[in-house]
Amino acid sequence: MWRGRAGALLRVWGFWPTGVPRRRPLSCDAASQAASNYPSCWNCGGPWGPGREDRFFCPQCRALQAPDPTRDYFSLMDCNRSFRVDTVKLQHRYQQLQRLVHPDFFSQRSQTEKDFSEKHSTLVNDAYKTLLAPLSRGLYLTILRGQAWWLAPVIPALWEAKAGGSQHQEFKTSLVKMLKLHGIEIPERTDYEMDRQFLMEIMEINEKLAEAESEAAMKEIESIVKAKQKEFTDNVSSAFEQDDFEEAKEILTKMRYFSNIEEKIKLKKIPL
Repeated sequence: MWRGRAGALLRVWGFWPTGVPRRRPLSCDAASQAASNYPSCWNCGGPWGPGREDRFFCPQCRALQAPDPTRDYFSLMDCNRSFRVDTVKLQHRYQQLQRLVHPDFFSQRSQTEKDFSEKHSTLVNDAYKTLLAPLSRGLYLTILRGQAWWLAPVIPALWEAKAGGSQHQEFKTSLVKMLKLHGIEIPERTDYEMDRQFLMEIMEINEKLAEAESEAAMKEIESIVKAKQKEFTDNVSSAFEQDDFEEAKEILTKMRYFSNIEEKIKLKKIPL
């Protein structure tokens, strides 16, 4: 049941897991017919479609077009669809795209292009934030690889703590909305079983954080959390490379617990 609903979720987003048959290959005539059905440029009426190299501007009049709904974040940010991402290259791509589509560069253009630039800029921001953070990158990659079904029982554990930052909350909200749209209800809490020893470790770190009053104590906790997150990041990368999604989902859930602690550390550093 989850797999069927996950398929509907992926179809709405325009994604389909690699290696899963979707439809028969088109014949030459059918391909030509499909190409003729590509949307034309809203400004000059010239042919324009998502298969073209330049997915932002009309090749004839150079008017900015609507975002391509079939393009995933990895493609948009020119990254391989892998957990391992070159973050320096990712940042350069982000800056490059914002120079192309940021609303500030369209203040003297038509209202249509202004609206499109807002949508493009928001999409680029979302893609950058999602792929930059290992946790959100792992969740997104899991969805793209057709494993969205396991997120339903795990999501509550991922966002169990109340100290999540705005970026995590936005990601949670959009994902939960999309899952609910396809009948996947997300309970407030979950009985998803975590390793008892791991949960005890989380409790101990939270207790130390609550009691920490000196800068040295805070730095010690930060060091522990950073080391654990690096360990998890390396392990989940290996799990994805081996297509071991059971292992990946367990590690991602643990990463979320430590991400919550990271947010609590940031909040505690803010002077009252």
